[in-house]
Amino acid sequence: MKIGIIGAGQIGGTLTRRLRALGHEVAVSNSRSPETLSDLVKETGATAVWAKDAAADADLVIVSIPQKNVPDLADGIVDARKPDAPVIETNNYYPQQRDGEIAGIEDGQVESAWVAEQIGAPVFKVFNGIWWKHLLEKGTPSGTPGRIALPIAGADGPGRALVSDVVDELGFEPVDSGPISESWRQQPGTPLYGKDFDAEKTREALAEASPERTAEWTARSA
Repeated sequence: MKIGIIGAGQIGGTLTRRLRALGHEVAVSNSRSPETLSDLVKETGATAVWAKDAAADADLVIVSIPQKNVPDLADGIVDARKPDAPVIETNNYYPQQRDGEIAGIEDGQVESAWVAEQIGAPVFKVFNGIWWKHLLEKGTPSGTPGRIALPIAGADGPGRALVSDVVDELGFEPVDSGPISESWRQQPGTPLYGKDFDAEKTREALAEASPERTAEWTARSA
């Protein structure tokens, strides 16, 4: 499968490594020039490209960048992907820690819906709550007791099926966490975020989540 990755940080870089190890063709980009990714290219055999070219003819696109940088992406950044190819976004909104205030999100827009609006394409939210080192090292075969589960928010259909297959191939149990409108259930500050739960506990944590932002995860004081 041909996969385009926009962002080569901890999650984007880890997914580049894992997906290349599984034999996928990966085009990876960062906010700078392709030459700055020479070490990752040498390590993995991925192809470094400009961000505007990462989605070209891709079967799957992954956007993994700081939330505050999403509006800086080129217009139509994912438009050159294959028809109906799913787009994953792994982002988190860290208002106090990194991103500053994003008014749309603070006013109540779901983080992933905001990303989808910015890039002009529907998205699936996954990989946002797992520590990169566990993503790199803790995948296990399907059926392994206690296998770490990863929630997937997004629309039903072939795109979800493909994203679920990728999660499973990487060694994690895919769990349907509902449509993008429900993706707040896996945002920072929820019972699931940052946890390595199995499928049962993941579903329980999703059900327990509240859409209210806690003090740590808002740019606006009470």
